[in-house]
Amino acid sequence: MKIITWNTQWCCGIDGRVDPARIVAEAKRIADFDVLCLQEIADNFPDPRLAGSAGEDQFAAIAALLPSYAAIPGIAVDHPAEVGRRRRFGNLILSRLPVRQVFRHLLPFPVDPGVNGMPRIALEAAIVAPFGEVRVITSHLEWYSQKQRSAQVEALRAIHADGHAHARQGSITDTLGGPFHTHLRPAPAIITGDFNLEPEDPLHARMQAPFADGTPRLTDAWDALNPGVAHPATFCIYMKMEPGGSELHCDFIFVSEDLKPRLKSIRVDQQTQASDHQPVILELG
Repeated sequence: MKIITWNTQWCCGIDGRVDPARIVAEAKRIADFDVLCLQEIADNFPDPRLAGSAGEDQFAAIAALLPSYAAIPGIAVDHPAEVGRRRRFGNLILSRLPVRQVFRHLLPFPVDPGVNGMPRIALEAAIVAPFGEVRVITSHLEWYSQKQRSAQVEALRAIHADGHAHARQGSITDTLGGPFHTHLRPAPAIITGDFNLEPEDPLHARMQAPFADGTPRLTDAWDALNPGVAHPATFCIYMKMEPGGSELHCDFIFVSEDLKPRLKSIRVDQQTQASDHQPVILELG
């Protein structure tokens, strides 16, 4: 099972061109992926709202370019427009493996007076991998507010623990095919995305802290496969926040402990310039 996670910057490349087709083409070049987890997908935010955009529905455009994949949108920002469809912004999971069920978890957005920010979502798909079912969760945590980012890390931990509790204790109560139909949640979990924090940030360690109820801990897949090796840069390689600014390392894939034996490889593609972030590619076997 190969997974790519990628913050696409609303499909805007370093050259300033917005092109959903280029994102798909680059993802295909990078890996023969089974699951593609994308952040910063936009709909109806034309320039100057998002630089370079014509207001295209990127959720629909990317789905159309990958017709053999199930496309699962996760809308975090939902705004009115002057005319026509609403303005939407969020995450997108595409899977060519069967998807059993989907959860859309709005993340905490505690008030932080005077600090910029936007609503955030964790998009979860229960996917049937060749080795069994697994929960794939992708998110994009707040950049500006430490208060909100901290609350969102706690929420991701709670989502993982809640899903694992359902896997441990859940039972089939309804098989009639209606809204109450039971789909048991799988125990293994993969949490991907742009966390907007560095590996040295205490919140990175907090993601991997033990759970009091026996939920398996989460582990940074890069650290598990490359102990003692620094994370490659995933942000600000080709476009700096300020002249001479540092490269950042904020895109991660965490896996539950029960998946650690299945980790085969992880890498960062630092060649593509189709976004201001670099994709992270994980293979499990």
